[in-house]
Amino acid sequence: MELIFKIIGIGLITCIATLILKPVRADFAMLVSLVGGVIILVLIISSLTNAISLITNIAEKTGVSSDLLTLVFKIIGVGYLVEFSAGLCVDSGNSGLGDKLLLGGKIVILVMAMPIVTSIMNIIMEILPK
Repeated sequence: MELIFKIIGIGLITCIATLILKPVRADFAMLVSLVGGVIILVLIISSLTNAISLITNIAEKTGVSSDLLTLVFKIIGVGYLVEFSAGLCVDSGNSGLGDKLLLGGKIVILVMAMPIVTSIMNIIMEILPK
């Protein structure tokens, strides 16, 4: 619970600093926004590491393929990176580029997810009577 207060605090301080700097030095305002986002990402890495460790342990106990689990983590990572990058584009006033980043990210995620869809379809085909 303490972590969320740190994240909110840094986010609000970054937002206020960006609002103050934007009329004076727009280039510094963008840098402050970027640094604030990176600090928040660094703060959540430890929680993310714990979550990945827990999911990996569950997957080992249930017999889920490590390749599929790795793929799921990659897809989640792509989603977060694209969302963060698109947000930066929108914050810098280039929402058109942000929209195109989101579209590109969704297409990449769709392509990356095909092995998972194929695996699910194979399981369904094995379950159905022939």
